[in-house]
Amino acid sequence: MASSCSRQRCQCARDAAAFAMLYGGGLRRAEVVALDLSDYESSQARLIVHGKGQTEHSVYLDDGSEGALVEWLYHRGDQQGPLICPVYRGGRIEYRRLTDASLYRAIDRRRKEAKVTPFTPHDLIRSFGGDLLDAGADLATVQRLMGQSPDRRRLRSAR
Repeated sequence: MASSCSRQRCQCARDAAAFAMLYGGGLRRAEVVALDLSDYESSQARLIVHGKGQTEHSVYLDDGSEGALVEWLYHRGDQQGPLICPVYRGGRIEYRRLTDASLYRAIDRRRKEAKVTPFTPHDLIRSFGGDLLDAGADLATVQRLMGQSPDRRRLRSAR
């Protein structure tokens, strides 16, 4: 079963939500496409992210990121399954997992439309971490927010 909406409007909402999770949540492409609707807790604006090696961590979305996700969910509907789904001609949404390569192409298409200098989704993760460090967060906190294990060698060299 699939939902339907204006293709451009649905794709824009989906891509904005994915972009918000990449930058606003510091998630990797593979983490974004692995999310299910059940991984989103709207009452806390929280995503439960399943990382490498059976690890889990929570990501709390800021107002802008949550707003983008809520807009996508308005189009997507509340059917269980993958959070980020393909949108086809006529705005038909198919409730199957988008591949991380497809997400890469969608983000790159939006970058080109906006006439922005080339960047990759991984650059968004680095920006997330760098912006937190610039705002005064310590390295261990940034690593935890990004779902990474603190690298003790890096921590010692950062002191």
